[in-house]
Amino acid sequence: MFLTPFVLLALTACTGPLSTLEPAGPSASLIATLWWVMLAGSAVLFLLVMALLTMAYLRPGFGSNVPAMKWVLYGGLVMPVIVLTALVGYALVVGERILAHPGTAETRVGAHGQMWHWTFTYPDYPEIGETDVLHIPVGQPIDVIVTAEDVIHSFWVPRLAGKIDAIPGHENVVRIEADRVGVYNGVCAEFCGAGHTEMRFAVVAHEPEDYPAALLEAAQ
Repeated sequence: MFLTPFVLLALTACTGPLSTLEPAGPSASLIATLWWVMLAGSAVLFLLVMALLTMAYLRPGFGSNVPAMKWVLYGGLVMPVIVLTALVGYALVVGERILAHPGTAETRVGAHGQMWHWTFTYPDYPEIGETDVLHIPVGQPIDVIVTAEDVIHSFWVPRLAGKIDAIPGHENVVRIEADRVGVYNGVCAEFCGAGHTEMRFAVVAHEPEDYPAALLEAAQ
């Protein structure tokens, strides 16, 4: 009961417009699941260590019949190798699934960062020009081609995907996808100067049939 208020306080940080634990797309869901798996793995190890520590405190001499070398071998080498191999293997599988593989996305957009705002372009709709808000269709994988004008920025929409750096003179690609219509907040996740905290943007997800009209309206 004593820990309940602290647990509830910690859980309040798991929701919100920039929460990675409140996903609204497949890539973000995979990232959130990976986070929970990593948390579960670390919790199991922590509880095991605390259990051994408690037993050693309550029962002096506990484990003294086990040779020291076995504690080092199994506790310090075998167990971490097994646990970390499983976690790293799972992370690699998840990471492969969220990569933007060329030619597999239906829609491409451009995101260009500069001190201290973002502009967005639509290669599939060249007549639209630039917008200050990123518009995407729901239920479709979107490859975002991320570039920068001046210094390194970082494009991040926590509820839709992971983050990726925007580097001057270089193109990076991140795949985002929204499960449902809505407005999703994005930020620059790389400190880039005095205006860094204001370098925010919005992603608006539309029904696919409404997407072309939404782009035309945004361009006006």
